Amino acid sequence: MKKIRVALVQMRAETDCKEKNLARIAAFAREAAKAGAEIVCFPELCVPGYNRERAGAAAEAIPGESSLALSRLARENGLVILAGMAEKPGPEGSLPFNTQVVAHPDGRLERYRKTHLGKSERSFFLPGDSFPVFATGKARFAVEICWDLHFPEVTAIYALRGAEIIFAPHASPSFVGDRREIWLKYLPARAYDNSLFVAACNLTGEDGGQAFCGGAVIIDPKGNVLAESFPGKEDLLVADLDPGLLNAIRGGRSPSMRYSFFLAQRRPELYGELAAEGGPDFPPAGGREHR
Repeated sequence: MKKIRVALVQMRAETDCKEKNLARIAAFAREAAKAGAEIVCFPELCVPGYNRERAGAAAEAIPGESSLALSRLARENGLVILAGMAEKPGPEGSLPFNTQVVAHPDGRLERYRKTHLGKSERSFFLPGDSFPVFATGKARFAVEICWDLHFPEVTAIYALRGAEIIFAPHASPSFVGDRREIWLKYLPARAYDNSLFVAACNLTGEDGGQAFCGGAVIIDPKGNVLAESFPGKEDLLVADLDPGLLNAIRGGRSPSMRYSFFLAQRRPELYGELAAEGGPDFPPAGGREHR
């Protein structure tokens, strides 16, 4: 990994207002580029707005109108843009995917489809089934959308595949409580155990009776807060990710860091069937899921 400047956006997204949302995205993309960012991450479903019931009507193919608009923005501003949308999977009537588009400055469009759906989402979305790792000339990165971060295996898989940054777009509502307090319970663990950066952002403001609590935070490979922004309104957080710590841990060049890349000491021969346990007979969680 080389030193790279990233940006995280917390923004309002309104249901059935794609053009308005894309205009917000364009304004933040220009601001991020002006600040020297090379990658900018927007929240979950920021293009159509986070409305499960309207996701099917808002779904688009990729490439399609909105993803091509993101591609143009990436080329015009010379940066990688990560933005959330509902993606049509194919036949009319099928449920959409909850997708984070990855638009590159060279015009390429890639995607990550949310793999772990909350109970309230399963009637409205299809789950993804792959864990792609993306790359720029400076870093390898992956995406986990909101609830995905509660499943440690996902981050471990990405780290084993070489990911150095996890971007974590959210659409977390205000009713779940203090977003910073919740994130700092588990995002540092994902970063520390897998020796990578975790960069999370969230929708903010109100949309159709839902209130989103906003927030953006970057955790370094030792689980420390590198940068954060919780102003309760739209905002852009920009930070430089210094590769020195990550490279020292993963490369084992520093005596003090030699055994800090825990994944290198795994014993997968012991896990096997154990990793697949906890299926249909596992006790279900009660109440609302923590997003």
